[in-house]
Amino acid sequence: MFIISLNYIKAISEIEPLIDAHNDFLNKYYAEKKFLISGRKNPRTGGIIIAQNATIEEVKEIIKEDPFHQHQLAEYEITEFLPTKFNAELQNVLEAL
Repeated sequence: MFIISLNYIKAISEIEPLIDAHNDFLNKYYAEKKFLISGRKNPRTGGIIIAQNATIEEVKEIIKEDPFHQHQLAEYEITEFLPTKFNAELQNVLEAL
């Protein structure tokens, strides 16, 4: 699994016009079972995406499709992790990996 941390490098006024396109990007990878969860940081300085069922190379390629990346609005940090403890309700999700 991967934590993709987006940090905005432009003003929110430049981010807002691309929110719908960014959501389309997210929806594409939810449909492909690559994204598990995502959301805004609080305060609103970026976002977090939890990715699964992908290699680090695939994650890097996926990020290139994000409109925030294409318009140089955010920087991305990718952290790979191996889940070892989890809430029992996530068992089915983790078994699918």
